[in-house]
Amino acid sequence: MFARAATSTLRQTARRQSTTAIASRGISTSSKQSARNLLASRFVMAATAAAAVTLGFTMYKHEKSPVLADSAIPLHGVPGTSKERTFIAVKPDGVQRGLVSDIIGRFEKRGYKLVGLKLLVPSKALANEHYADLSSKPFFKGLVDYMTNGKAPVVGMVWEGPSVIKQGRVMLGATDPKAAGPGTIRGDYCLSIGRNICHGSDSAESAEKEIGLWFGGKGEVVDWTSNNEEWVVSDN
Repeated sequence: MFARAATSTLRQTARRQSTTAIASRGISTSSKQSARNLLASRFVMAATAAAAVTLGFTMYKHEKSPVLADSAIPLHGVPGTSKERTFIAVKPDGVQRGLVSDIIGRFEKRGYKLVGLKLLVPSKALANEHYADLSSKPFFKGLVDYMTNGKAPVVGMVWEGPSVIKQGRVMLGATDPKAAGPGTIRGDYCLSIGRNICHGSDSAESAEKEIGLWFGGKGEVVDWTSNNEEWVVSDN
């Protein structure tokens, strides 16, 4: 409504100015300075009205939008509540094998809410920091190269919901796929620990670190309200 009102005002102003300009030409055609002043005034008023229309439309969208980029809760969520968050990644082997949609689908069908998603080839610095606790292991160098060599990207995600850290790990299955039970992601799709297709935060501390590491940019994690939330999360 604001945008329509501003547009109407602009049109009425333009008509009045046009009439004034015609009258001015009839009274005096010799004043070039007056004509220039009139043109400059018309330009300023038109620009001001256009800016008002843009501002009004932006405010209208903001007021109507259910998506809030700036949230009152921490980036990593609130452990132990319905706003708990975890970091889940589909590794390069999972991306190469076309399993991204299935993994996302499992979390969505369970009722968890996706609040962060990105596709990237991690830098070595990012991979080194992410796997810092494994830096003393003999397979560390190969693991970092596998994650960063660009043969396939990584899909990073932030999921939100009750007990999502613990349940996310349960849904992924044991780190060694040979010990992962049927029905879990690794139990259904993996054979080798070196190609176990996904990663999940194993504690509130690691979730905080990993979400900040992979999704530290402003607006990369979005706080939004799902229309299905009352049908998924409720204690009556």
